[in-house]
Amino acid sequence: MAATVGATVVQAEPGGCLKYGAAGAVGGHLANHAVLGATAGCVTGMYRRHEYRKEARNKAKLYDLEHPGAKGTYEQKATAYDVEHSTSPGSTTPTTTPQPGATQPQPPASQQGEERL
Repeated sequence: MAATVGATVVQAEPGGCLKYGAAGAVGGHLANHAVLGATAGCVTGMYRRHEYRKEARNKAKLYDLEHPGAKGTYEQKATAYDVEHSTSPGSTTPTTTPQPGATQPQPPASQQGEERL
C-alpha cells in the first residue's frame, strides 16, 4: 500500500480522500484488509491535501508582503511566489546556491604546514 500511495507524484493539488482511499483499498485488498486500507488511504489523502493548502497559504502571505495589493487566489499567489523565488517542492524558504566567486576561508599560511600533536 505504501508503495502505491508513495509512488503517486502530483504536480497540481494532491488528491484527497477518494484518490488515496482507492489506492489504499487496492493495497489493502492485496493484504485482505480492504476497508482498513481504504480508511488509511483516505486519512493520508486528507492530510496531504491539508499540508499542500497550508503551504500554499504561507507562500501567498509571503507574496502579499512583497507585492501589496496583488489580486488573485492564494493558489495563484503561491504559484507566482514559486516562480519568482524558484523554491524546491515542499519548502517555503528559497533555496540558496553558492555564488561562483565565493570561496571558503583559508587558515593563515603559517598554520597550513604545521602539524599539531
